[in-house]
Amino acid sequence: MSKFVILLGGAVRVTDRLLRLVAGARVLAADGGIAHAASLGLEPELWLGDFDSASPELEAQYAAVPRMEFPSEKDMTDGELALSEAYRLGATEVILCGAFGGERTDHALLHLTMATRYAAEGRKLVLSSGYEEAHPLVAGSYDFDFVNGTLFSIVAFSPLSGLFIHGARWPLENVELFFGSSLTLSNAVRGNLHVSLHSGKAILIAAPQIA
Repeated sequence: MSKFVILLGGAVRVTDRLLRLVAGARVLAADGGIAHAASLGLEPELWLGDFDSASPELEAQYAAVPRMEFPSEKDMTDGELALSEAYRLGATEVILCGAFGGERTDHALLHLTMATRYAAEGRKLVLSSGYEEAHPLVAGSYDFDFVNGTLFSIVAFSPLSGLFIHGARWPLENVELFFGSSLTLSNAVRGNLHVSLHSGKAILIAAPQIA
C-alpha cells in the first residue's frame, strides 16, 4: 500500500481525524496548496503547477522543494496533474486535502467528479478539508467509521440502482435514485454506517467534526 496526500488550494481545518488520515503518506503539493503543509506537519517531496497562486512568501519558504512547472495555458488543473503524478509514482491510496472551499467552486466540483471517475476505475480516494470528508461511491459495499450523529449526504452523479443505507437515521433499502434527487441529503449516522450500491456513481459527503 502506497498512500499519497495531494495538497490542494481549498480550505483546511486541522483536526485529529485529518492528521490520522494523512499520517505516513508521501506528499505532493499542487501550486498554492503547499500553504497547508506546515499546519499538517507535512513535507512535500514535489511541488507541481503553473505557480499562479503561490505567494512570494511560499516560494521562499519552500524553495528547496523540487518543482515540476507547467504553463498556465494547459489542458489539466494543477490538482489533476498532481493526481496523475501520484499514480505514476505508484499511489494505491490518495487523500485530496483542501479539496473543498476556496474561491473556485468549479475546482471543488471537479475534485468530487474526478475522484468518482477514478474510483470507477478501481482507485481508492478520500477528499477532506477537515471540515468535510468525501468518499466516492461506485458499485460495491462500503463501511464508514464516523461517530454516532455525524451528518452525511449522498449526492448522485448518475442514476443510482440498488442503493442501501444501513446504520443511519433514515435507512434505505434497494432504492432507485434519479440524478438530481435530494432524497439522500442531510442524513445522520446511527450506529455503524454501511452503504452499498448495485450501479451508478455518487459521492458521500460527511461532516465528521459534528458528532
